[in-house]
Amino acid sequence: MTVPETGSETAPWPPTVIRVRYAETDAMGVVHHATYPVWFEVARTDLMHHLGLPYRDVEARGYYLMLSGLNVEYRRAARYDDELRIVARLSSVRSRTMTFTYEVLRGKELLATGETRHIATDQTYRPARLPDDVLSLLQAPGRARLPGT
Repeated sequence: MTVPETGSETAPWPPTVIRVRYAETDAMGVVHHATYPVWFEVARTDLMHHLGLPYRDVEARGYYLMLSGLNVEYRRAARYDDELRIVARLSSVRSRTMTFTYEVLRGKELLATGETRHIATDQTYRPARLPDDVLSLLQAPGRARLPGT
């Protein structure tokens, strides 16, 4: 699988670049499986910024995007000091839920894929419909902007 360095038609923003730190590896120098979801969060945060909707702004409006599901498929080992690209995409958006997908690459080599599912809640942790302007922004990445951003 090949993903251009600066994104693609399905991901028109730059990928998140991470260099594997020693603390993320086991005694064999292989990245621990629990590290990948942390990298997904970093890439998801970067993606939300590229969409013009930092997660901090979502919370400031009274919403949380709670994790409701996580899946990782491991294909090849990442190792200490590897430079990796994590490509995040928003693959599904509904009024209360969204799904992000991820690819972890070393050069052009696909190391892992993943998915996180999220549900929007209010500050009392009850499911809540996201505001229309937020939904519009999420459903049309790169085109819409929230007022004042």
